[in-house]
Amino acid sequence: MIHADSVLLTDLYQLTMLQGYWQEDMRDSATFELFVRKLPRTRNFLIAAGLEQLLAFLEAFRFTDEECLWLRQCGYFQADFIDHLARLRFTGAVWAMPEGTVFFPNEPIIRVTAPLAEAQIIETRLINLMQFQTMVASKAARSVLVAPGKLLTDFGLRRAHGAEAGLLAARACAIAGFSGSSNVLAGMRFGIPMYGTMAHSYIMAHDDEAEAFERFARAQPSNVVLLIDTYDTLAAAHKVVALAARLASSHLRISAVRLDSGDLLALSREVRRILDAGGLADCRVFASGDLDEYELERLIHAGAAIDGFGVGTRVTTSEDAPYLNCAYKLEEYAGRPRLKRSAGKVTWPGCKQVYRSYDPQGTMRQDIVTLEAEVQAGEPLLRPVMQNGHRLAPPVRLAEVQARVRQQLQALPEPLRKLSAAAAYSVTVADGLRRLAAKLGAPPLT
Repeated sequence: MIHADSVLLTDLYQLTMLQGYWQEDMRDSATFELFVRKLPRTRNFLIAAGLEQLLAFLEAFRFTDEECLWLRQCGYFQADFIDHLARLRFTGAVWAMPEGTVFFPNEPIIRVTAPLAEAQIIETRLINLMQFQTMVASKAARSVLVAPGKLLTDFGLRRAHGAEAGLLAARACAIAGFSGSSNVLAGMRFGIPMYGTMAHSYIMAHDDEAEAFERFARAQPSNVVLLIDTYDTLAAAHKVVALAARLASSHLRISAVRLDSGDLLALSREVRRILDAGGLADCRVFASGDLDEYELERLIHAGAAIDGFGVGTRVTTSEDAPYLNCAYKLEEYAGRPRLKRSAGKVTWPGCKQVYRSYDPQGTMRQDIVTLEAEVQAGEPLLRPVMQNGHRLAPPVRLAEVQARVRQQLQALPEPLRKLSAAAAYSVTVADGLRRLAAKLGAPPLT
C-alpha cells in the first residue's frame, strides 16, 4: 500500500542534492516558483487546483523513524545526514494563486520561499499534486462551459490511474463545476454530492427486467434512477412508465432513467417521447458512456433530450492532454536572482507577482508578470497562504473554490470559452523583469 503522505514519495535526486547542500552548509533562503511553460494544444486556459493538498503535505512534512531506518540501510546516504533529515521540517512561506484561478503560461502559480533544502525537497510532490488536479480541473471546466445548466457527474474512478488519482480527480471535477461524483470516498472526504444508479449486472441478475426495476425502486425509494439499456432501451422505457403507475400507490417516484450505450441522440429523443406520453414529464434522462466535452457539445447542439451526463474516463485521465508542461524552478538564492539559460527553457529570474486587469464589463483583459517589488495596476493573483510552515487561514471550503471558478469562467474572453483554439490571451512581462533578465545574461525572451 503506497503512503501518499510519505516524504519518500519523491525522486532520488532530491535527496542526493540535499546531502550535497548539507555537506556544503548551503542553508540560505531560496525562492522557487511553479509555472506552466505552454498550454496543451487543446487548451485556451488552465485552472489552478491542488493547493489544499499541498499545504496539508507541507504542514505534516517529516521523515518518520521507519523512513530514516530504511535510508540508513539503502547505502546512498551518510548517517549524520540522515540524523539531519529526522529533524527536518518545512518552515517556509508560500504564496499562491487561490484554487480555482484561471491562469496562463509563464505565470507563477506557486511561490515557495524557505531555506534551500526545504524548498528543494518538496519539488516532486508539489508538482505531482498541483499538476494533476490542475490538469483534470482544466479538462472538466470545458464540459461545464459547453453544458450550462446540465447535471454533470464524475464517473471516472474505475478508470483512474490509481486510488489517489481517482479521489483527487473527483475533487478537481467538483472544483470545475461538476454537480457531484459516483466516488463514495470523495463524498466523505470532501463533501461532494454523490450520484449513482445501478450496473447492468443488477438487471441481469434478475429473471425479469421490470421486476429488477421495481425491486431497485423499493430498495432505494429516495433515489430511483433506472438503467434502461441492458436489453431493449425503448421497451424498457415503456416498462418504466408502467412501473411508475404501480409505484404511485406507495408514494414512490422515478427520478430519472439512464442511457449508457447506443445512439444517445436518437434514443434520448424516443425515451423522452415515451416518458412524456406516459405522464412522466418530470422524469429526467441521464446519459453516460465514454463522454467528453466534444461529445457533450455535439449532443447538446443536436438537440438531445438529455438532462445530465456522467463523464468519466476521458476527464479523469485528461485523455487529450494527459500532462502539463510545468516546472518548479529556482528564481532566487541567498538574496540574488537566479536564471536558467538552457536552450528552450530559459526562465524569468527573481521573485514575481502577476497582476490581472479587466475591461469595464468585467472581462479579463491582460495579465502582467512582474518582479514582486514592481507594483502594477490590477489585481495581484499570488496571495500569501503559509508563513513559518503554518497556514495563514483554515482550509478553504470547496463551495468557495467552486464559486471562484464560476466567476473566473464568466470573466473569460468569449473566444477562450470555446473548445477550439483561440488567439493567446495577453500576458506581458514588465520592463523591470526584462531588464533583470538581460542583466543576468538571458537571451532575448518574448
